[in-house]
Amino acid sequence: MATLDVKRPAEVSTVSFREERPQIVGPDEPEAPFPILLAGPVQRGFGRGGKDLGCPTANLPDESLPAMSSVTQTGVYYGYARVYCPGHEGASLCDKDSKVLPMVMSLGWNPFYKNERMTAEIHLLHEFEKDFYGYDMKALVLGYIRPELDYTSRESLVEDINTDKRVALNSLARPGYEQFMTDPHFGNPTK
Repeated sequence: MATLDVKRPAEVSTVSFREERPQIVGPDEPEAPFPILLAGPVQRGFGRGGKDLGCPTANLPDESLPAMSSVTQTGVYYGYARVYCPGHEGASLCDKDSKVLPMVMSLGWNPFYKNERMTAEIHLLHEFEKDFYGYDMKALVLGYIRPELDYTSRESLVEDINTDKRVALNSLARPGYEQFMTDPHFGNPTK
């Protein structure tokens, strides 16, 4: 069995790969090893997601990665996530943004940026009014979209990220996945 903490060379994304991608992935409902439960405080990452790629991410701490050990490949996943605002914060995040939302997650080494450590970066498919670093987040990973790839240009990376978002929304729009929006995992914050 392969381990996730070993860095392997990623294949390079090609035009034909991007043109031939399916718009829905996975079976009609999650199958083993899914769902995978993740939780932890949102940490600052490299700052590239929102600034360089137009896709801000919520980074989970390294301690959350072992939950993904049953999935032995890096790549892009889909599911749901929820951010929990602390009790002392204003109600705006709680009312507008603290709900179960669809997400895509990159798990891997980000070969385009030549990372030296593996990361789990979640992009919630929602426009947040403010940052939520330090807030608790829970996620349910429900399926796999594609392997981790390297890119010859930032534009081709952004194109694949936008396709990943559409594929995640299409894949989650099935009843076998929508039911996870009310999963007990999302009931209480991690603390």
